[in-house]
Amino acid sequence: MTKLQATANHFGQDVSAGIEAEPDGVIALDPGLTALWESAAPLLKVRSNDAHTLYAFGLASALLDAHPEADAAVVLPAIMLHDIGWSQVPPSEVLQAIAPGGGRPDLVLLHEKEGARLAAGILSEGGYDPAKVPAILDIIDGHDSRREALSIEDAIVKDADKTWRLSPHGIDTVMDWFGLDRGQALRLCSQRVHGHLFTDEAKAIARALSALESVNGWPQRRRLLTAGGDAGPAPI
Repeated sequence: MTKLQATANHFGQDVSAGIEAEPDGVIALDPGLTALWESAAPLLKVRSNDAHTLYAFGLASALLDAHPEADAAVVLPAIMLHDIGWSQVPPSEVLQAIAPGGGRPDLVLLHEKEGARLAAGILSEGGYDPAKVPAILDIIDGHDSRREALSIEDAIVKDADKTWRLSPHGIDTVMDWFGLDRGQALRLCSQRVHGHLFTDEAKAIARALSALESVNGWPQRRRLLTAGGDAGPAPI
């Protein structure tokens, strides 16, 4: 579980006055996209796609900062809606679509087609710019199955979607999808991410996440965890 509150204050004093309200790199969800999320969220309660979508949205936002030539008005709705089509796949079959050593390409294609169909309705009802909608739908319809990127916007959506797998939440989620230990999940996610990304920035993010996660498997780190080595402040 993501830690939201401190369990201790080793310093013993309130330092909040020294924290900027809006430092560089901290993002918020735009009100217009918040409304889009409210429409998408009920369709994302499959296979942890709701949390996955929010984290992938964050990654897409970071990639947009590195690619000012990309149209955020296409990328962000596309990443927000990219997986709503899984709601139309029988729950008992969802994980069959991406299971290691097998897979159901037909289900992958189904969720893309259904996702584009559902997204068209959501965007229309929300009064979204009709000039942007075709590009958004094209990205959704093929975001997993299509091997090439149609545009920089498509590349960013694909990269954000895949790179999530190597995030702490991605590793946690994949572990429980297939009953894997953390090391197995890391290896599975690594083989499905590295070599499959388009932007240099996503490649760097993915390498960093893999390296950090690898440390969790080292005996040195495991000893710190079992000995409660995270309980106090680091030595100076």
